[in-house]
Amino acid sequence: RMDQALLLVSNELPAPGLNLAVRSSSCHQCLYQFLAFVPPSNDSLRKPGTASVMVDTQHPLTLLLNSSVGDRDLCKIQYHFGEFGNYSLVVKTLNTSTQTVSCDLIINEGPINSYLPILFAFLVYMGILAILIAGRLLMKIDPVRNWVYKKLNPRATDRMINSELGSPNTADSINCDPAPQSWSTGSRQRLRSLDTFRGLSLVIMVFVNYGGGKYWFFKHESWNGLTVADLVFPWFVFIMGTSIALALGSMLRWGSSKWKVLRKILWRSFVLILLGIIVVNPNYCLGPLSWDNLRIPGVLQRLGFTYLVVAALELLFTRADSGTWEGRFPALQDILPYWPQWIFIVVLETIWLCLTFLLPVPDCPRGYLGPGGIGDFGKYPNCTGGAAGYIDRLLLGEKHMYQHPSSGVIYQSTMPYDPEGILGTINSIVMAFLGLQAGKITLFYKDQPKQIMSRFIIWGTVMGIISAILTKCSKEEGFIPINKNLWSISYVTTMSCFAFILLLLIYYLVDVKKWWSGAPFLYPGMNSILVYIGHQVFANYFPFKWKMQDSQSHAEHLTQNLTATTLWVIISYILYRRRIFWKI
Repeated sequence: RMDQALLLVSNELPAPGLNLAVRSSSCHQCLYQFLAFVPPSNDSLRKPGTASVMVDTQHPLTLLLNSSVGDRDLCKIQYHFGEFGNYSLVVKTLNTSTQTVSCDLIINEGPINSYLPILFAFLVYMGILAILIAGRLLMKIDPVRNWVYKKLNPRATDRMINSELGSPNTADSINCDPAPQSWSTGSRQRLRSLDTFRGLSLVIMVFVNYGGGKYWFFKHESWNGLTVADLVFPWFVFIMGTSIALALGSMLRWGSSKWKVLRKILWRSFVLILLGIIVVNPNYCLGPLSWDNLRIPGVLQRLGFTYLVVAALELLFTRADSGTWEGRFPALQDILPYWPQWIFIVVLETIWLCLTFLLPVPDCPRGYLGPGGIGDFGKYPNCTGGAAGYIDRLLLGEKHMYQHPSSGVIYQSTMPYDPEGILGTINSIVMAFLGLQAGKITLFYKDQPKQIMSRFIIWGTVMGIISAILTKCSKEEGFIPINKNLWSISYVTTMSCFAFILLLLIYYLVDVKKWWSGAPFLYPGMNSILVYIGHQVFANYFPFKWKMQDSQSHAEHLTQNLTATTLWVIISYILYRRRIFWKI
């Protein structure tokens, strides 16, 4: 099968036989798991005892052979098997007097290179990009450009886009200094980098949700650590916070009362949570919606609640007529006027730390952050997630949580655990608040790109330093490891560091230098709710999914997943051209 290899164990030793056990390198402090009993050799027939097993090829493995009687370890082998490879492990006696045993691993049939489909897909998309660049160069020829503009008439689309809420403009500048014209050619131009960042996060999210070609690094990490799939959701939360700063400021400057804006915030949060519970979460292929086993937490639910808290917090302390900070530290004008917000966030984070490390959890050590199962040498099998899992099971009930957490594969944990649970929502609020800070920076210094970029660098550096301290630059040995399931504070600071740096690069390329239009990520970024809900609802329908000829092929899975993701980009582009934008 995919991500597996065949291992034939040949035992030339006499009775009593051997036990073969295995442990994955990705499983921290795990017990060895029994694989097979290898019978002893038959001296009369001079025939070795054999056993065939399937071994995982995603991560390096440690094989342990010991005697079935007395539990004496004979040999230990560390090896990274290749997909669809055929291997033999020959166990024999080198010296009968000293009882020296040798274990030789032989490759009978070489594995395939399962990463070639990724290279091929990369080359295909680079070819498409080259064609688009060539088309753009053609657009510099006046007759060609005039003909295309006449046919497509993009001005109406641009006028509508730039009139959207959240478009900072020079006339509404919070900073009273004279505004240089380096921001854009048009003073009322929307920040395309924000939509591009949101669209990039969404496209990766759609791809990994569809399967990511069934590659392990496009799936969520089993517990501590990061994969590509772990990057996108916090980035989406981050850019949501950035948009809150721009949108609320714009609405208040246009004369909307705070009560009217609050009603809009409450309505949007309610709709997001309702869509998550009723539309996205249930699998209607398994039958009608039933409250008995309905999952209450979810991605849209967390987005809705996070949006409610951060938007209300910003609305409470923001002003439509904000001017330049006249305090003693003008360089901190995007922070000091909002000190009550920072106190609120610090209190929230203190609550998270106290609950995580001080809350007593039955039959579990206080402050436990592990996956349970066979992790921690099997001492705490039912303690998955520690306080976070306990709070969800206590308040929501096991049947209303995610039943198949990522820790179940490697760590073989059996307890339900929800990665979008209650306790982790506190840190998603912190993540959105850091994004809100990025939005304030773009507002306070919007006509000063160097100031914006320098502050993005400073914030990214600070977040990176905090992450290094919390994790000790280690995957497993830090004070608070990076963990997407727990949404640990080190996970938030690390993702914020990446987000500030990535937003800086996109902002520089798209809005400052204008070397990149933001396409194709700009289009799904402007219809994010539609694309996210659509890709979930239609995930099992053609042309987003079809019956494969070989379901054990990374190439076929990758082709299907990339095709489905590309289709949503094309759909969002068509909607962009037709000026259709679904807003809640």
